[in-house]
Amino acid sequence: MKILGIVCSPRKNGNTEILIEEALNAAREKGVETEMVLVADKQISPCDGCDGCVEDGVCVIEDDMQEIYQKLENADGIIFGTPVYFINVSAQAKAVIDRTYAFLWTRKLRGKVAAAAVAARRIGAGQVLSLLYSWFTVQRMINVGGCIGYGRDKGEVKEGVGGGPGSTALGEARAIGKATVGMVNRLSK
Repeated sequence: MKILGIVCSPRKNGNTEILIEEALNAAREKGVETEMVLVADKQISPCDGCDGCVEDGVCVIEDDMQEIYQKLENADGIIFGTPVYFINVSAQAKAVIDRTYAFLWTRKLRGKVAAAAVAARRIGAGQVLSLLYSWFTVQRMINVGGCIGYGRDKGEVKEGVGGGPGSTALGEARAIGKATVGMVNRLSK
């Protein structure tokens, strides 16, 4: 079993990365192989709407998304993280989401377990979770939920609250890591 964490923040070592790392730590404690991709290190062009992927499900744009496609295909579970930027996902997250349009035609994400991690300063986390859940549904992935971490400056989610009553950001991140592993295990039986 392999769980892939995708960090779609332009800031390295930021709150989104901390949430994803905590979720992956929880998965590793269950004996699962994990991998984290930092989109900040990648050159990913936006989808250009050429429909070159319609016939075979392969995007014709040659950039770092080709590597991410392979990682998505090889993963059993995906934990997708983004900060909230102007009450939406980051531009990096939107590019990744849009580029998975190629997978619609071959359903390469169908049945994969998915969870969302959202870092927010104050507002928009619920809306961004909803958007990510909708993307999971369109791709026919199995949604096991999400986590929210509140904090403005790097590292604040370590002490910050989560989205639920009485929850912490790191507690919610650990919960989605465990839920992802649990669902993959149930599906493989």
